[in-house]
Amino acid sequence: MISAASSLQRKALLLCDLQNDFIHPKGAYARGGQTSPEIAALPKRLAPLAAAFRSGGGIVGATMFTIVPGRLGEPIISEHLKALRPFLGRGDFAPGSWGQLVVDDLRPVDFEVEKVAYSAFHMSRLEWVLRKFNIEHLIVAGIVTNGGVASTVRDAHVREFEVTVLSDGCAAFSEDVHKEAIEGLRPVARIRTVRDCLAALS
Repeated sequence: MISAASSLQRKALLLCDLQNDFIHPKGAYARGGQTSPEIAALPKRLAPLAAAFRSGGGIVGATMFTIVPGRLGEPIISEHLKALRPFLGRGDFAPGSWGQLVVDDLRPVDFEVEKVAYSAFHMSRLEWVLRKFNIEHLIVAGIVTNGGVASTVRDAHVREFEVTVLSDGCAAFSEDVHKEAIEGLRPVARIRTVRDCLAALS
């Protein structure tokens, strides 16, 4: 757990995929009928922790799922994602778009890293950025627990980062799936709550 006496200089709060197109009522997922109250509640729950990190000198970073435009602007969407989310189309999660941005409740962030797969480390500059910030410990929150969060946490563990996962700072489209994913991460990460971390920081 983060101790009150410890410095935040080598710790980062990593917000996974908490973007407008995933969460905002006008985002791509809401337009496609894919909403979840557990996911929608995350930004306001995490905002005080992000603020505490900033005021204490810690780093707040965000991963941003991105759909890269291809020929004539048509989005490059993998076959498995097309099958899961057939409503995704041109302009959704596009680089530089409103939908790709981190939701307002969690801004500003110290860095943003685009990602094109479940893990934020896959073919991205995330590890490079973390090393440049001298980060050794990641506190991870975001969506979805069994997808982007789990893959990113496991890849962080392989790269020898210390990892804490916020059990109530993550969510999935199914509460059972969320709980199973959290249990599955116990061998590679500490499991804490947002309240635990806020209490330690205060």
